[in-house]
This record gives sequence, C-alpha cells and structure tokens, in this order.
Amino acid sequence: MSFRVLLIAALPVAVVAVAGLGPRWVAVARERRARRRAELQPLGPPIEKLAADLRRLLRLHGELTVSAHSAMCAHRVWAVEAAIGSRAIEAAAALGVPHPDRAQAASLTRTELSALLTAVAEQGLVLPRRVGHFTLDGRL
Repeated sequence: MSFRVLLIAALPVAVVAVAGLGPRWVAVARERRARRRAELQPLGPPIEKLAADLRRLLRLHGELTVSAHSAMCAHRVWAVEAAIGSRAIEAAAALGVPHPDRAQAASLTRTELSALLTAVAEQGLVLPRRVGHFTLDGRL
C-alpha cells in the first residue's frame, strides 16, 4: 500500500523533472555526438585515392609531354603539373612530410616538385619510377 502512495506522489514530480530536463539532456547528447563526429573527420581524401590520382596524373603528364602536338597542349601540361603539385602536397600532408603551402601548388618548380614526390615516395607512397619528360621552362 505504501508503495502505491509513494508512486502516486513521485510520478508527477518525475514527469515534471523529465519534461524540464529532457530537452537539456537531448541537447547535451547531440553536442557530444557532434563533437565526436567532428574529431573523427579525416583531413582530406584517403591516401589510396591520393596515390591513385598521383599515378594517373603522372602517367597523363608523360603522355602529354611525348605527344607530337606538344605546342598545342602546353596549357594542358601546365594544368596537369598544377594538379600533380596539389595532390603531392595533399599526400605529403597526409604522410607528415614537410611540404609547401597548398596555395603554392601551381607554382612549384621542377626541383621542388621532384623533391616533394621523392619525399612522399620515401614515406611509402607507390609512384612510377620514371616520370616522363620535363617541360622546357623547368617545371615537372
């Protein structure tokens, strides 16, 4: 009998407490889940995708530089070189290799880009041994 009285007396208090604190608990739970998701987000694409993109771009660069229409596609070669620089910087960042700022990807010189690709390859990224010909202005 006393259990029923206790339940009848405590039930309204419990309902009011849950109604008052429930939204606050839900907000705290959502914030924790959002914080946990934000901490687990990768900083860039997976390293496998970066490696595949670099190999594809290096192969394309080699094909463009040996093409008979090299004068016609010089702008394409420079665009591919900028893309190689961008992906190489992303791969270097993912592997913890010292690298230039991402904004400098399009202006990397042949020496800088070769050094960056070599450093990335030394960290275990599989790249082709030979990377086609170089353009006349000294860029990769």
